[in-house]
Amino acid sequence: MGVAWPAFLAACLLELAVFALVDPLELHSAAQAVGGSRQGIYTAAFFVFWLIGTAACLLTTVLRISPAELNK
Repeated sequence: MGVAWPAFLAACLLELAVFALVDPLELHSAAQAVGGSRQGIYTAAFFVFWLIGTAACLLTTVLRISPAELNK
């Protein structure tokens, strides 16, 4: 949960920030790939943002491991 929860919160904030400025239906290629609905684009974008946030949190967690703990 130390990785998933911060990534979830970051995805929520990023979703709010991006779609406050961008109308999903203006993104023609994304609209065609997801089926053309705003809700589908919001959902797909949220999971992409969550995946990116999870990768960043996981990388931070791995980089915090000391060399001594890693070599045990």
